[in-house]
Amino acid sequence: MINGAHTIVYAADPGAARDFFRDVLGLPYVDAGHDWLIFRSPPAELAVHPADGSGSGRLELYLMCDDLSATMAELTAKGVEFTSEVTDQRWGLLTSLRVPGAGEIGLYEPKHPTAHDIDGPSLP
Repeated sequence: MINGAHTIVYAADPGAARDFFRDVLGLPYVDAGHDWLIFRSPPAELAVHPADGSGSGRLELYLMCDDLSATMAELTAKGVEFTSEVTDQRWGLLTSLRVPGAGEIGLYEPKHPTAHDIDGPSLP
């Protein structure tokens, strides 16, 4: 059976990206050897969205938080660069941030029910 998911962030500067996930976001990690860090992800969920003709197969990474304003203030104090204004979507409050050496990822406070803490089969 499936026992986890392994997310990959491709980075032009993997050292800077690894430093960000380790030192700024504080994600626990193991060193798989030669400073190849593998981070424990926060609890996760997977959604499948419809795609236009060119977007099929594309993947995106969004980190979730309980309080977007507080999380942004904490990350700003650590030097994180936010790359978009906060927008109020019907599904949550959304922004994006720069991962040094690796582009941008999303950060949002969900308004929808979350699946990252359920156990067992689907719930109604």
